[in-house]
Amino acid sequence: MNESSDRDNVIRVGFGADGKLTRTASLEPAPSQPAPPRSDPRAGLYTVAEVARLFGYRPSRLRYWHRSGLLGPSARVAGRNYYTFQDLVGVRAAKGLLKQGVPLQQVRRSVESLREAFPKTTRPLSELRVLADGRTVLVQDDAGTYEPTTGQAVLDFRIDGLESDVIRLLHFDHDDRSRAYEHYLEGCRFDEDEQTYDQAEQAYKKALSLDPTLSNALTNLGNLEYRREQLEPAEHYYRRALECDPEQPEALYNLGFLHFERDEVEEAIVSFRAALKSDPSFADAHFNLAMALEEQNERAAARPHWEQYLALEPEGSWADIAHKHLQKPPPR
Repeated sequence: MNESSDRDNVIRVGFGADGKLTRTASLEPAPSQPAPPRSDPRAGLYTVAEVARLFGYRPSRLRYWHRSGLLGPSARVAGRNYYTFQDLVGVRAAKGLLKQGVPLQQVRRSVESLREAFPKTTRPLSELRVLADGRTVLVQDDAGTYEPTTGQAVLDFRIDGLESDVIRLLHFDHDDRSRAYEHYLEGCRFDEDEQTYDQAEQAYKKALSLDPTLSNALTNLGNLEYRREQLEPAEHYYRRALECDPEQPEALYNLGFLHFERDEVEEAIVSFRAALKSDPSFADAHFNLAMALEEQNERAAARPHWEQYLALEPEGSWADIAHKHLQKPPPR
């Protein structure tokens, strides 16, 4: 491969003996910290994996609902999607409607009709009083109860206590999430020193026993396995993290690293691009994506990523490498 000496430095980023260097010098990605659980569930933000566990769904079903426009996470923080409390109420309402036998297509059509009827209502399943009679979806406002696609008035078959149900679910889940978070932080402290890697592993696994959706713990377990030169277990943990949180940039980035080490450059490019889609400010992903594109002789495609890396990290030895690539004459 081209420029092997540069690449040898790149592939050790964040996992090898140089992991104690500063982030700029080693390109070590700082693991994103999961937000600590809040005492008031109405103020919390929730990942798709957490919501799926709360309601007994597979994450793929919620992602399908989101893609199809039925309902999905309405909050976006640092480039990632989160469910709000109101979104959870919408999920609870949809689950209740489906349980009563309302076909999913009918739920979707009704939600679309509700959005047309109430332009200011972005989450009609949670902001309006949604009812069902086992065959269709109904809505109630100050004017009465009616079927939204026809406007025909109907009798009131309420789905009561949606918010109370969601609060009860969240309070039941809160203690485990809080303890999981504490074990996760303990693991972060231990994995700073090679002598305490085993304690870090135990702490992360305790966290996961309480909250199996804590994708950050899975990613850090993968990092521990990488440092032990156990690449297959490392990849296993990264993929498990992505099953819980498909948008986690660190897991996507680290998976790209494994592909790069195996000379699977095309796969590495896919993973690095996915990491940047989740977090466009991830400087290390820009750097390594540029390196991978250079390996494929796609210098024009690599150039904006060198430039973006320098905008984010203008100084350091890796910035010097980026400058050298930008100074090369264009290919003929």
